[in-house]
Amino acid sequence: MDDYPLLETFLTMLWFFLWVMWLFLLFRVVMDIFRDDELSGWAKAGWLVFCIVLPYLGVLVYVIARGRGMGRRDAQQAKQQEAAVQDYIRKSAGSGTKADEVAKLAELHKSGSLTDEEFEKAKAKVLV
Repeated sequence: MDDYPLLETFLTMLWFFLWVMWLFLLFRVVMDIFRDDELSGWAKAGWLVFCIVLPYLGVLVYVIARGRGMGRRDAQQAKQQEAAVQDYIRKSAGSGTKADEVAKLAELHKSGSLTDEEFEKAKAKVLV
């Protein structure tokens, strides 16, 4: 244990943590480049080359120049995913059983929204 004192262990862990954070930031920037619909293909290619050739400078410049939009694009993507999940749940759950749908049609018929003929056609569609 004398060859690797506690301070050296701490510094090694610190450098490892910083390296992991650097990789996280680099991947986050690359994913943001691909996600941004406002950038043209050439602009995306330019940012990618900049981040690959000069990674530290490229990521730093990207975060300074386009960092404000990163959060907005994340929030927009989260909203789109949430909407897709809710749409999937609605489609999967359906509007209920056939009896529920017929009951809804009966309520509409009682309220006068549907005529007798419309009610019978809609009921036939549901029961088929």
